[in-house]
Amino acid sequence: MTPRFLADQLLVLPRPRKRMLAMGVDACLCVLTVWLALSLRLESLVPLTGVYLWLVPGSIGLALPLFVRFGLYRAIFRYSGWNAMVAMAQACALYGLAFATVFTAISVPGIPRTVGLFQPVLLFVAVAGSRVLVRYWLGDLYRERLQRGTLPGLVIYGAGAAGRQLAAALARSPEHRLVGFVDDDTKLHGSDIDGRRVHAPSDLPDLIDRHGVAELLLAMPSATRAQRNAVLRSLRHHPVLVRTLPGVADLATGRVSPDDLRDLDLEDLLEREPVNRDAQRVRASIQGGTVLVTGAGGSIGSELCRQIAACRPARLLLLDHSEFALYNIHQELQAQALQGVEVVPLLGSVLDVQGMQSLMQRWHPQIVYHAAAYKHVPLVEHNVIDGLLNNVWGTLRTALAAEAAGVKRFVLISTDKAVRPTNVMGASKRLAETVLQARAAAQAGVRASTAYAMVRFGNVLGSSGSVVPLFREQIRRGGPVTVTHPDVTRFFMTIPEAAHLVLEAGAMADEGDLFVLDMGEPVRIMDLARRMVQLLGRTVADAANPSGDIRIEVTGLRPGEKLFEELLIGGEQQPSAHPRIWKAREAHPAWAELHVGLQDLEQAIHARDTGAARAKLARLVPDYRTAPGRDGG
Repeated sequence: MTPRFLADQLLVLPRPRKRMLAMGVDACLCVLTVWLALSLRLESLVPLTGVYLWLVPGSIGLALPLFVRFGLYRAIFRYSGWNAMVAMAQACALYGLAFATVFTAISVPGIPRTVGLFQPVLLFVAVAGSRVLVRYWLGDLYRERLQRGTLPGLVIYGAGAAGRQLAAALARSPEHRLVGFVDDDTKLHGSDIDGRRVHAPSDLPDLIDRHGVAELLLAMPSATRAQRNAVLRSLRHHPVLVRTLPGVADLATGRVSPDDLRDLDLEDLLEREPVNRDAQRVRASIQGGTVLVTGAGGSIGSELCRQIAACRPARLLLLDHSEFALYNIHQELQAQALQGVEVVPLLGSVLDVQGMQSLMQRWHPQIVYHAAAYKHVPLVEHNVIDGLLNNVWGTLRTALAAEAAGVKRFVLISTDKAVRPTNVMGASKRLAETVLQARAAAQAGVRASTAYAMVRFGNVLGSSGSVVPLFREQIRRGGPVTVTHPDVTRFFMTIPEAAHLVLEAGAMADEGDLFVLDMGEPVRIMDLARRMVQLLGRTVADAANPSGDIRIEVTGLRPGEKLFEELLIGGEQQPSAHPRIWKAREAHPAWAELHVGLQDLEQAIHARDTGAARAKLARLVPDYRTAPGRDGG
């Protein structure tokens, strides 16, 4: 038991108990000083027996009432200054006069008269010393506790090794006020860890309200996502900031500190288990080869590069038209010092026919992951011509260059917005899918042909333009959080999950396969916004709670935006070698027919005729439903 721990226990005692404890200490000092006075007078250690015992009740019976009368127990800390010493001196002076009258002036047979003079002096020194000790031992700690009492409360969820280490680290932090622990283990409920009570999860609402808890730390590094989500669901109606420790693998050092805490993982916003990753199949398809990633600096492209590099290709080619984005991902991979992996940054555009042909012929990649695309719906809606050029002709020119160079597999990163599209971005991606499907069919039976694959999935959490970083920034600015429609829903997946499944699908690519990723249940964006507000420690301002912190504003659907997204047009869906990847068969025109339509559309694009381009796009993508009056761009 450390002095700090003992001091903490004393400070949390109720005031009546503190008074009783102080009186008990003073009574003990009376006994001690009586014995000491006798021993000094008789020059030997004298046991308090026989007639000497009369000194003990005499001292206590005189001292304590006088100390009470002079207010020494009214507020111990308040009187630990000069005023307290004056009051104490006055009380001890009266005590000394009374004690000396009884045991010196009147005297008791068998008790030396000088004890009546020595003991009051010794008692004053002992009592004064005890008050000075209390002031310097507990005074600063008491003021610190008062100051810490104004800090927002904090609860640690998880009373295991990680939680205990985190609590020990936080105890030394001037920025936190630890209220206690919460744990699912019923055997721990009601027990104390370093003076902090372990509560049941059902006690959380009361802890939050009674102790002003504003932050909850998830110290559950080995918990599954389902367990974490159960905790988060229990906090939905409480405005507490939730932060978490990384997983077990990241805490392998065995030391936990506040620096390890981080904002809630984006994965925790998805109420499902993470994707099961089969690194062996992906590694077998990549290891020792040359891989090209177009759009390597983008959200998906850069994550593809990270995971591909981990599979140890002989050479990884990074292509992007943005110098800054390319520099960032190249520097990141270079910093990893990947042994045996040559990382080559290539500035260029997928629209450059000669540049793409030269690149393919020079480096001879075996696999191409085509992530280069314009993907922001409103921007492409306002820039139709450039969106079509980049998404359709960029894909076509890269694919033709890959065929000419004998690339084995070509994987297109597509989107759920390609299904029954209502915007140019979705229609352009559907047309890009159709181009590759038609090229695959045209090569059927040809030796050494390029195996095309398209991977279609929904929104990824944390990508540029994703609602999650947008909402997070809006909440940190104090709102409002903007939602386009109360009923809009979207499929979501994390960037690492999506990138891994793309690589899995690429490893299975064969003859124009269209792969669709199982993204779980769609998420209502309004619910996601509310969930983020609450998990970042704020309250939603609405009709039920007009004094809340953050307003959610409905701004209306943007040009070309749909309420609901789909992943299948209606063709056959078959399982693949991975439980989260499905194969789809969807109708598409023959290459000869499609080529004519593409030439027709290209004429409108060269003429920069947006209206004609939209109309011809609609003929090539029959499910495309253009919004009326959208002719500009």
